Amino acid sequence: MRTNRRTFLKSLGGIAAFTVVPRHVLGAGYIAPSDQLTKGIIGCGGMGRGHVGYAGTRLVAVCDVDKNHLALGQALVPEKIAEYSDFRDLILDKNVDIVHIATPPHWHGIMSVEAAKAGKDIWCEKPMTRTIGEGKRVAEAVKQYGRIFRLNTWFRFSDTFYGLGTPVKPLKKLVQSGMLGWPLKVTISKHTGFDWKFYWVGKEHLDPQPVPPELDYDMWLGPAPYKPYNEHRVHQNFRGYWDYDGGGLGDMGQHYIDPVQYFLGKDNTSPIKVEVDAPQQNPEAVGTWRSITYTYEDGCQIVLWGGDFGDPNTPYIEGPKGKVYKNFVCDIPNWEKKLADYPEPEPQNTDFIECVKNRQKFALNEQNGHRSCTIVNMGLVALRLNRKELHYDPVAQQFINDEAANRLIDQPMRAPWNI
Repeated sequence: MRTNRRTFLKSLGGIAAFTVVPRHVLGAGYIAPSDQLTKGIIGCGGMGRGHVGYAGTRLVAVCDVDKNHLALGQALVPEKIAEYSDFRDLILDKNVDIVHIATPPHWHGIMSVEAAKAGKDIWCEKPMTRTIGEGKRVAEAVKQYGRIFRLNTWFRFSDTFYGLGTPVKPLKKLVQSGMLGWPLKVTISKHTGFDWKFYWVGKEHLDPQPVPPELDYDMWLGPAPYKPYNEHRVHQNFRGYWDYDGGGLGDMGQHYIDPVQYFLGKDNTSPIKVEVDAPQQNPEAVGTWRSITYTYEDGCQIVLWGGDFGDPNTPYIEGPKGKVYKNFVCDIPNWEKKLADYPEPEPQNTDFIECVKNRQKFALNEQNGHRSCTIVNMGLVALRLNRKELHYDPVAQQFINDEAANRLIDQPMRAPWNI
């Protein structure tokens, strides 16, 4: 079944009023059949197939514009499940409770908004959106339609924080104790254990190639500008092109930056300035950079170093009263004993399925996820325009006195797509 755009939007008007009703209002203790929620995956590449088994869910539908990927998605479970080549058909599937979006980022905003309109809860891969404007639309739609949204980066609440040798919770406790002083400077680099996938860059002057018969290339492009097909544009290589992502920073940046936004207590705001040290970027292909520095209104900073750039002896967190290095080494005398006397950070809702059942906001949601994604996108805008410095208003969520930068907040979409 294929659904045209007009039919899709008309159908949403008829179903949203019912499906937006939380499960718990249907009766005390109401749960899905077999104590499970159902899900559908849009995008059956590596990421889509890699997050099939989160507990408490049952896969009932898959969607992909590549027939080969669609077959791999069907093979994820032994039983027969629904297969779609158009994401709108999956979103309208009444058997789907949760939509898992694992497409390239240029689709994340549209799909998240349409899923919210259809009364679906949403699990979205990072980055949350490719532009700041799309992030604002997603946050508005999730609120308007009363949905539960999860962004799939988890380091603010679980697992050892990459090469830093600690989960984020002890860092959060140390920062909020005030022992390091204020403002703080956080430096993210290879030297502190972070691998940017730095050389995920694009190629210039791609030659047109025949579109493979298994791929619906027009649908793969969707809202992105039309460019002749080349195999380096699609699947895992799309990350190197501005039309679809933003290189290693676009793909991996929210993993590294979101926990910093959390432990600095900045979930409801954004930096007011971004500074970039980088060579001139190609208009289509993402290139490399040396450093990106973000400054908040209170003087706190996040500094990103690309590749081997920077001093390997620089601390991960630096404050006027103390420093924290890789492997969670702090230079404050008796800091562990002193820290034990301070309160623990506030608990977080980290079970997505329970959040869906109880209609509670997930720890990393459409609001704080949008703010940490904005940091990534601020850097990408500065890189793309080769701006050494951009100023940003975190309340209006616009760049100050730079029309070209503001045009990249809400970028035009190829017809008939819009958000």
